[in-house]
Amino acid sequence: MSTIETADQGTADQEASGPTRPDVLAIDLRTAVMRTSRRLRVEATGDVITPGQYTVLALLNGNGPSTLRALAESEHVQAPSMTRIVNALSDQGFVSRSAHPDDGRQVRVDITDAGKDVLAEARNERTAWLAQRLAGLSEEDRVILSRAAGIMQKMSGR
Repeated sequence: MSTIETADQGTADQEASGPTRPDVLAIDLRTAVMRTSRRLRVEATGDVITPGQYTVLALLNGNGPSTLRALAESEHVQAPSMTRIVNALSDQGFVSRSAHPDDGRQVRVDITDAGKDVLAEARNERTAWLAQRLAGLSEEDRVILSRAAGIMQKMSGR
């Protein structure tokens, strides 16, 4: 059995194999980050926008106007799926479409002020949800998570 297979067996085996071993820690961190990310996506998008729409608004807000094709590539989805997401956002007034300045065959999508508002609201809800969970932890655990957040930022190149 490989080290990864052994590590994937769970917490009981981790004590014997060492929870700080990079392969074991990688599994624990990956799982924790994915579960937390999933909860954050679901908790704060609610009835106004879907998690996929949130991501598109965040991309447009951070990177500026984009084509449907570039958005689809960025999110690793097919063009028809991105078209549906952008159509829904457009119907709600959260994005606008315009002719691409360099290629009239393409459409450029941009976030509107209403889109920025709903994005900020969703971000605030996510932050509030997470802050509520953090408030339930001990000071010691919050200090550890603060250090971990800084380390993870470094690992991700930020």
